[in-house]
Amino acid sequence: MGSLDGQVALVTGAGTGIGRAVAEAFAREGARVALNGRRRGPLEKTATTITGAGGEALVVPGDLTDAAAVEQVARAVQECWGQVDVLVNNAGLNVPKRDLAELSVEDWQAVIAADLTAPFLLCRAVLPGMRARGRGTIINVSSMAAKRAGLLSGPAYSAAKAGLNSFTESLNVAERPNGIRACALCPGEVATPIMKLRPYPPSDEAIATMLQPEDVAAAALLIAALPQRATIDELLIRPTVMRDTSEERRQGEAAARG
Repeated sequence: MGSLDGQVALVTGAGTGIGRAVAEAFAREGARVALNGRRRGPLEKTATTITGAGGEALVVPGDLTDAAAVEQVARAVQECWGQVDVLVNNAGLNVPKRDLAELSVEDWQAVIAADLTAPFLLCRAVLPGMRARGRGTIINVSSMAAKRAGLLSGPAYSAAKAGLNSFTESLNVAERPNGIRACALCPGEVATPIMKLRPYPPSDEAIATMLQPEDVAAAALLIAALPQRATIDELLIRPTVMRDTSEERRQGEAAARG
């Protein structure tokens, strides 16, 4: 018996990194897992891993910044499995030109849309079913950047994740009477492919000290597997070794100047 037997989980950004690790961890614990992302190819690879291990997976690609596409994703899961017990809002993005002095309006809007508006839209789509069943778990994958702004993350990402934490609080205020709980899961640096998109990518040695996707997945599983009577409102998880990222930035800037 797995800790999530009989439950249906919808995981966004499930093709790579944290999302893939969460989806695979949930499937190992008995959940049927719906996999969302923009690209079908990576989602199919995650699904193959899950089904190859005896689990059940459903691929539901879609752009979560599009309200109509979000409704289609939620409807597809509902039609296949009849419910969503656990929603993991993991998908998100940041932009290479993220410093305040060079952040464009278009990039600001893209980050807010992906990291804050999309989780709202998906919650809005699945909450009626959770209310009807009198239970549900929502995990919003946020960031340490929500707790403290910094040059590493940039103002758009920090603002979006701080907003996501606040939205998670609002979910709990509104939905606790309906048996629904929400948690803002705030990881520090995680070794995912997105690291290479930073303006000053970390070295392989630095990446080795970071959290791994499976570490964050273990934290998400803890949140989801607790009895419904228990809620973790916010969970911070960071690498044991905290790097001096300011030095990394200085080295990157020096290299850019030649």
